[in-house]
Amino acid sequence: MTSSVGWFVIGLIALAIGAEVMVRGGAQLASRLGISPMLIGLTVVSIGTSLPELAVGVTAALEGSGELAVGNIAGTNVVNVLFILGLSALIRPLAIAQRTLRFDLPVMAGAAVLLWVLALNGVLSRLDGAILVCAAIVYTVVLVRMSHRESRQVAAEYAQAFPARPEPGQQGKPEGSSTLRYVAMTVVGIVVVIIGAEWLVHGAVGIARGLGVSDALIGLTIVAIGTSAPELVTTIVSTVRGERDIAVGNLLGSSVYNILLILGVTCLVPANGLSLTHNLVWIDIPLMVVACLACIPIFVSGRRVHRAEGAAMVAAYLGYLVFLVATQS
Repeated sequence: MTSSVGWFVIGLIALAIGAEVMVRGGAQLASRLGISPMLIGLTVVSIGTSLPELAVGVTAALEGSGELAVGNIAGTNVVNVLFILGLSALIRPLAIAQRTLRFDLPVMAGAAVLLWVLALNGVLSRLDGAILVCAAIVYTVVLVRMSHRESRQVAAEYAQAFPARPEPGQQGKPEGSSTLRYVAMTVVGIVVVIIGAEWLVHGAVGIARGLGVSDALIGLTIVAIGTSAPELVTTIVSTVRGERDIAVGNLLGSSVYNILLILGVTCLVPANGLSLTHNLVWIDIPLMVVACLACIPIFVSGRRVHRAEGAAMVAAYLGYLVFLVATQS
């Protein structure tokens, strides 16, 4: 049991470090290749902060712990929309952009409902995974098209949040040298995340066995909170800087990619798909859907999330944790 906790903690630290290195390297590389800063924020950063979920999901699927993989996605999205968004609003009232109301929010809610529909038969098959991945591709294409129509003001906002700053000691060095460095950063970050995910899953499964609880519960709680660390850091930093659109956009974008891309790819790994427990199908995934749908009236009312609403969202997440432990332990 002690060794399992140790592997879990080491894996979690590796995930956080690897994701940070990957996002920094990927963002700088994309910037040097001439990709717009806003598009980097919408795609590289959102996917990058979801990389731990992908690594954990694929590793868990390969090790036969499909419950942990699906539970991690459901739990992570509840963390994103209730705890992290609520905490952001609690720190500073959260203004909601028009684009978020018209596009990001409906897509996030729709992705959650789609997952539940596909999961109703108790299995997420390779066909289901293909459907989710295709939806992720369509979502990304739409994002790219929308990015070209965004105002210069929004583009400048993303450029300020994810600037291509010259690294210390890099002034005067050839452009190609810096580009290779960012390629190396991206690759190293991905490798560290994959290794960290293997350690984390190994430790999480050991903890579940030691405590006599299901893999799904561990995925919904400990692993979900751990793999949400990149989203938490990105959102808090954006909140403190006052870059509110970025905080919400990255969080909702990560939630969409978690379901469509991350879980979609995970479903493609095992030949027989991912088997789901009764609780996942009828309690955990529906609770994630409810959490996503609950954001709609909160966001639409006045286009602002006030501190009181943020506090209520955080309290709802804590109540969710208590419910999980009480009913699934």
